[in-house]
Amino acid sequence: MTHSAAENVTLDLSFKRVLVIRLSAIGDVVFASPLIDSIKRARPDAEIYWLAESTVAPLLAHHAGLKELLIWPREEWRELFRRGRLWKLSREVMSFRKKLRAHQFDLVLDVQGLLKSALLAWMTGAKTRIGFRSKEPTGWLLTKRVPKNLEPTISSEYRGLAQKIGLETDDFSMTVPLSAVARGFAERVHDGRPYVVFCPFTTRPQKHWPEAHWRALADAALVQGWRVVVLGAPADRPAAKRIFAEQAVESKVGDCSLEESAALVSHADLVIGVDTGLTHMGWAFCVPVVALFGSTCPYRVVPGREGDILYAELDCSPCRRRPTCGGAFDCMSALTPGAVTNAARRYLSTESVAAPVLASSESREEAL
Repeated sequence: MTHSAAENVTLDLSFKRVLVIRLSAIGDVVFASPLIDSIKRARPDAEIYWLAESTVAPLLAHHAGLKELLIWPREEWRELFRRGRLWKLSREVMSFRKKLRAHQFDLVLDVQGLLKSALLAWMTGAKTRIGFRSKEPTGWLLTKRVPKNLEPTISSEYRGLAQKIGLETDDFSMTVPLSAVARGFAERVHDGRPYVVFCPFTTRPQKHWPEAHWRALADAALVQGWRVVVLGAPADRPAAKRIFAEQAVESKVGDCSLEESAALVSHADLVIGVDTGLTHMGWAFCVPVVALFGSTCPYRVVPGREGDILYAELDCSPCRRRPTCGGAFDCMSALTPGAVTNAARRYLSTESVAAPVLASSESREEAL
């Protein structure tokens, strides 16, 4: 077994059963979704499985290219560990390992790149287990590791892995298949009345846009006559009530399942949001997007899609998980409501001309 990364991996195309491991999060599952079709083009008769956490399962449950969606019971295992039920936990782990091995996977692609995902790949017993180079000690768990492709194109790391194992990636389109029930839900909300989706909420404070900016944007949107629908998780309800108090927006925060929220994104005329899964989903549905980045380095190219990616690119950007500004988050406050409103007008005006995605602080300088 080799533990060193290879620039290219010669993949035996005789594989029959393939497991893709991307456990979370919402945005990355969407970014990785083109792998399914790439594998199918290489081997139309391949049986493709995906291992994910239950929180993101709705994004994959209706994908026609998947033979089966497997769920890693992370929360159940965590609860058993928390309660000190280690014997029960060990039995559950061994049972899950047996379930994975029963599928007799020929190929496992660990596109999470973490120790936990590599451990799950190893548990399958597959002879070929390919994943990313990582700072975490995954080398002994995988048979091949490849460096991440960090080009500024959306989904670049997953496209890069596909290319390195010999898959065709000329068409690497993200897909989020929806059930008829979810589509019907969105159609009832739409009711022939166009709307803009706001996605203000994400996991880390340094990725948030200032609340005052969201209020100002909502005011500007309502003055323009735009219908505004706000999306978010149940935990985001207090913030949504605080931000949009007494504003005539339609808050669906905490009231929709993930799939229903995805369906609402699919019917939108425009998505405006921070670096979060629902924002990224707009590209998958070919909806114009105005995406706001600061502490995280944005993708700058989204082939075949329309939208604006606003990024102030200060000297300290991107800080990722280690802000140095003491909570000021100047990179996000520098993106003014006026800049976002101006960008949005390009996609909500019948007189606007469609343009490809262009993301750079220099090119958007006039708006910032």
